[in-house]
Amino acid sequence: MRLHRFWQDEHNVNGIIEGTIWKQLLIFFFPILFGTFFQQLYNTADAMIVGQFVGKEALAAVGGATSVLVNLVVNLFVGMSTGTMVLVAQRFGAQDPEGVAEGVHNSYTLALVFGLLMTAVGLLAAPAALRLMGTPDDVYGYAVTYIEVYCLGFIPTAIYNTGSAVLRAVGDTKRPLYFLIVSCLTNIVLDLYFVLGLNLGVFGAAAATFISQVVSAVLVTVALLHAAGPIRLNPRRLRFQPKILGQIVKVGLPTGLQSDMYSISNLLIQSTINSFGTDTMAAWTAYGKVDGFFWMVLSAYGIAISTFAGQNFGAQKYDRIRKSVKVCLGMAAGTAVAFSLVFCIFAQPLLGLFTNDRVVLEIGANLARMIMPFYVVYVCTEILSGTIRGAGSALMPMILTGCGICLLRVLWIIFVLPFRRDVYLLLTSYPVTWGITSLLFIVYYLRGGWLRRQIAKNGFAPEEKGKA
Repeated sequence: MRLHRFWQDEHNVNGIIEGTIWKQLLIFFFPILFGTFFQQLYNTADAMIVGQFVGKEALAAVGGATSVLVNLVVNLFVGMSTGTMVLVAQRFGAQDPEGVAEGVHNSYTLALVFGLLMTAVGLLAAPAALRLMGTPDDVYGYAVTYIEVYCLGFIPTAIYNTGSAVLRAVGDTKRPLYFLIVSCLTNIVLDLYFVLGLNLGVFGAAAATFISQVVSAVLVTVALLHAAGPIRLNPRRLRFQPKILGQIVKVGLPTGLQSDMYSISNLLIQSTINSFGTDTMAAWTAYGKVDGFFWMVLSAYGIAISTFAGQNFGAQKYDRIRKSVKVCLGMAAGTAVAFSLVFCIFAQPLLGLFTNDRVVLEIGANLARMIMPFYVVYVCTEILSGTIRGAGSALMPMILTGCGICLLRVLWIIFVLPFRRDVYLLLTSYPVTWGITSLLFIVYYLRGGWLRRQIAKNGFAPEEKGKA
């Protein structure tokens, strides 16, 4: 009886498998958006404060030299949490309480073990990786200090991402948002206190981030310890079950690797940018922090459509999945155009939040006006890959991304850049690869037969509740 009431109450609240699609997407989207906004602000606070009060070398270290390496690990955490979200959402849509509970406890165990492993790898490998990237000597010391402290936060980062994925999978997008707000405010207050008050510089910014990560992990864990129904966390059930773990990893690992393909290509680009000097590094860092606000919005659409597709796939409402894709594509495209206009018009004032250096501002503004008008061409990649993952298929999105993003950017650096060694030619690879990858996803979504295969793998009968 308790589980029945849990399902009934949750469906009345989130309405993902019923109701007007665009309204339900927006109800789900906005809390995720605000959450990713605070996640971005959380990450941006360090760069803003050290850039303004420590110097451009510290800004280059915090935002440029270290961010690509950190993202390689964090992307894996986010990918694994996506595996959690898809599994829990599908089991929730199918009203399978034991499947939900197994997903929760296997995912939490994975977060603890994987977070510990990545902490050890990060502490051992980061200094050498920074050298391999060609980090300038005036930036290297700051970068090592920042990344070594940041690595200590990998376990709480993995825990927060896993816990928030569980809550979002059952339609609870509000509490992950509240936890991020608290964590973000903690980070900003401690940044100001450690950097300005105690004059701890880059170490202070990193320490503030670590403490705020712990806060978010504690909050989401306490929420699940006291949750109702099958998502309730029971420490005694923390263990690995090979079958459940395999289902999580089957979606989570390709998703994390897909994100890492972006980071790997960005790592190569960052290494090339480093060779243009500290001014260009700082400009690229400042640009990246402004640019990140668009990607957080697009990511929120991707999370929304993944959960939407996951629950409707579990409920075998296939027509509703396809309709939601059309709606979400329209919403995301409109958002992309709006961001392009605003960012291009106000590029220099926005970049000025991170630095007062005239040369850095000029370079950053030129980069913004060259890349930002093309946001809209990437929309199909995010929405279609999110939908396909929501149905439990993550391998092909990883392959398409690997070919369209990572491989093509590497080829661009090898074969195109030598014709004119110029940072603007280097970064033209972004809109080019966005467009090609979106085309690949459109063809696969329309002609790839991905939905029929996932229906067959799960033993569903499409003619009963919807058409594939």
